[in-house]
Amino acid sequence: MTTFWSTWICVLTIGSLIGLTWLLIGTRKGETKGSVDQTMGHSFDGIEEYDNPLPQWWFLLFAGTLVFSVGYLVLYPGLGNWKGILPGYENGWTGAHEWEKEMAKADAKFGPIFAKFAAMPVEEVAKDPQALKMGGRLFASNCSVCHGSDAKGAFGFPNLADSNWRWGGAADTIKTTIMGGRMAAMPAWGEVLGEAGVKNVAAYVRHDLAGLPLPADSGADLQAGQQAFNTTCVACHGANGQGTEAMGAPNLTQPAGFIYGTSLAQLQQTIRHGRQGHMPAQSELLGNDKVQLLAAYVYSLSHTAGAERLQAEHKSE
Repeated sequence: MTTFWSTWICVLTIGSLIGLTWLLIGTRKGETKGSVDQTMGHSFDGIEEYDNPLPQWWFLLFAGTLVFSVGYLVLYPGLGNWKGILPGYENGWTGAHEWEKEMAKADAKFGPIFAKFAAMPVEEVAKDPQALKMGGRLFASNCSVCHGSDAKGAFGFPNLADSNWRWGGAADTIKTTIMGGRMAAMPAWGEVLGEAGVKNVAAYVRHDLAGLPLPADSGADLQAGQQAFNTTCVACHGANGQGTEAMGAPNLTQPAGFIYGTSLAQLQQTIRHGRQGHMPAQSELLGNDKVQLLAAYVYSLSHTAGAERLQAEHKSE
């Protein structure tokens, strides 16, 4: 704070205290002693105000407030750049650095625990009950808003508790995904395929690849859909539709991995207009050590026996 503004605050604060003290003492001197029948000379709706002094307790309470204010401003920061005479406020009394202070305390307390797990392979961390509880809390705070409290996903967000992984479900791959995030893009094919082509490809994916029945009135040409798929879709999803983890292209033979829906209409919508997915990077927010615990927890949901029991325990806490 500059000297000008510091002086300005001091003048206003001290001036206000002096003015209030003068007002309190000045009005007290002019008060009538004791209760009288004299009124103030005005009335409202037949109600008149008597010229009686304020109670003694009120005066003492007001005076005590002024004394407290002076003592407070001497002990603590409050007058511009004045730091107060109590120790611990050398940098001023402000909440600007409270987060850093709290984080420093937390790092001093939990840092060794995080460091211990960070030095272990993710697969080993996923077997430690303490690590999984910590990872579960991190998941609830940072991931559940998209993937759900049970990690089973929602519309547009993948299920992390099954075996369908777009970018791969290996421990190190999961950690890489969390650290750096992912950008997925399904291009729109409506203008390329035409409306008939969109319907045929959607029917082929649903029926021949995913093994799901088609509505009786679909009227789709599955052979034409396969030909269009082989022309436009195999580059990402592969000749058998089993996906490409390096590109984040999902396995179309597993309906559980269709995060935008499995109905014929939903598949047509995906092919016609495309999809855009974004998994935000957590490296700057959480750091390597916390991501290690979070990756171990996510890994445990689909790779460790008893994952459902573990989730039930976390919910009951």
